Amino acid sequence: MRMLTLAACLFAAAAGRADDKGKVVTLAGLKSSAPAEWKSEEPSNTMRTHQFKLPKDAADKEDAELAIFYFKMGSGSVEANLKRQVGKFNPADGKDKVEEKIEKLKIGTIEATYQDVSGSFIKKAFPMAKEGTPMPGYRQLYVVFENAEGQYYMTLLGPAKTVEKHKKSFDEWLKNFK
Repeated sequence: MRMLTLAACLFAAAAGRADDKGKVVTLAGLKSSAPAEWKSEEPSNTMRTHQFKLPKDAADKEDAELAIFYFKMGSGSVEANLKRQVGKFNPADGKDKVEEKIEKLKIGTIEATYQDVSGSFIKKAFPMAKEGTPMPGYRQLYVVFENAEGQYYMTLLGPAKTVEKHKKSFDEWLKNFK
């Protein structure tokens, strides 16, 4: 009986260590393990290849979401996609425009564009809906890149403090694609 209990404990400990690594995500033949605290979810629609829930900051009411998309035929130029992302936001109170920062980075060996957008997110029931609900104090980290296979998009969206809480691990995860 002792051996059975010891074996069960060792199995549980090993399973816990495996969970610490998080889900392995493969994009354009490159792999990176998501942080363990990101909870993998079933994608909410067929355009998404992966979806994660990122736990909320104590100051926020909602979790953040990371959605990963892949379009074999693409969905427009990088510039058009960046503009579309800014269009999902209204300026924050007291601001005359949506806050946006853009930089270049590499996902493995592939050149990518990283956009950081802040303001009042307009939450819609579905992407083409005309009306939406303003969600003040939101932030989105958006990464787009393409290769011969098509275009990939990553959208980390949620309350600003929650997105900030996960920004470092998100950036590390992007750097770890090999």
